[in-house]
Amino acid sequence: MISSVLQSGVQGVKQNLQGMEKAATEIAKVGQPVEESGELRTVDDAVESIVDLKLYENGVKASAKVIKTADETLGTLLDIKA
Repeated sequence: MISSVLQSGVQGVKQNLQGMEKAATEIAKVGQPVEESGELRTVDDAVESIVDLKLYENGVKASAKVIKTADETLGTLLDIKA
């Protein structure tokens, strides 16, 4: 059971890091032309990506806490068993 919790935490970190990368890429595109319309991306276009970036950051932190808790629980179980 601990290993599945640990795996969930690791998967959460991976997914949130991918989301952060996508949001950061969108932020970096501000001022560049939009492929479909040719209009320039504005700062307003980046606002949603900035919010997403923060949400993904919080997701990474939450997943890291899951990993830390699973690690501590496993350590406690090993100490009890020894």
